[in-house]
Amino acid sequence: MKQFAIVIDLDRCIGCRAGCQVACKMENDIGLGKSRSVLHTITYGKYPDQHMYYIPVMCQQCEDPACVNVCPTGACYKSDEDGVVYIDKEACIGCQSCRKACPYDAENFNKELRVMDKCIICSHLREKDEKPACVSLCPGNAIYFGDVNDPESEVSKLLAANEGHVYSLNNDAGTNPSGRFILRKDEWIDPFKK
Repeated sequence: MKQFAIVIDLDRCIGCRAGCQVACKMENDIGLGKSRSVLHTITYGKYPDQHMYYIPVMCQQCEDPACVNVCPTGACYKSDEDGVVYIDKEACIGCQSCRKACPYDAENFNKELRVMDKCIICSHLREKDEKPACVSLCPGNAIYFGDVNDPESEVSKLLAANEGHVYSLNNDAGTNPSGRFILRKDEWIDPFKK
């Protein structure tokens, strides 16, 4: 089964928000003050040996998504075709159960439409064989996209080449996130680990 996911090389991320937030907002017509991703700044160490890096976080397209499990209408569902978690805006009642259940703060409430919204890895662009906006427009070339279950995909080869430096968020949540992060130079600190 396909499992599309975003893989981010954190050693290349410059924290500019251009691809992961601005390009995403423009491509998906997301309202002011909203975003389908959040940029976390990680700092550790003590002055003068302090280190810093950025972690852009969008929907992790989990294998066992908590958002799907709690949705009372079935509006939030995981596709068997590509492994992406979608929200059917016609079926969504805006109860925000998915938002409360998500361990990655990946869902947003659209106040204008009164429904939930999240990253769906630019399905409209993928249908035209184009890359998601965040991937195409990231100035640091830090964001990759592909099928993590296909060993021949670009992302799988990237992950294999960086074995020992690949991380996922909050593994204790039991959701098995498909998104991955590569970090070679710094100490991995999970912003969602409690």
